[in-house]
This record gives sequence, structure tokens and C-alpha cells, in this order.
Amino acid sequence: MTPEQIQQIIASHMPDAAVEVSGGDGKFIAEVTSDAFEGLTSIKRHKLVYACVNDEITSGELHALTIVARTPAERA
Repeated sequence: MTPEQIQQIIASHMPDAAVEVSGGDGKFIAEVTSDAFEGLTSIKRHKLVYACVNDEITSGELHALTIVARTPAERA
């Protein structure tokens, strides 16, 4: 998978989010900024993002994904 493919998958499930993905060789970093994370713990934020790419993780297409999940206020 490419960073662009992962970015598109996350963005399609979280259309209000700003998504940036970097990396390669099955190991990626996704920086996701969304109002949907407001009031959620870090674990719940990560679960929201992992749910977007669950099929790719299950199939083995996506090996490792590090997630940085922030609200717009936290990004500023």
C-alpha cells in the first residue's frame, strides 16, 4: 500500500478529518486531525482510526500503522 491509498481510506471514513500519511514498506504514520476526537481518550481516538483500515490490517496489506490523533485545537 502507498501512503496516498491509506490517506484516501481514512479520509473516506472520516470526511471531516485532515489526514496526512507518511512511510512505506508496510509501516506508516497517520496524522489525523478531527473534531470527532474531542473528549475522547487516546485509545478511543486510535480505535476510530483503526476501524477505518481494519480490512487492510486483517488482510495483511497494512502491516503497521502509528496513529497521531488530535483535535484541531491540539494541532494548533
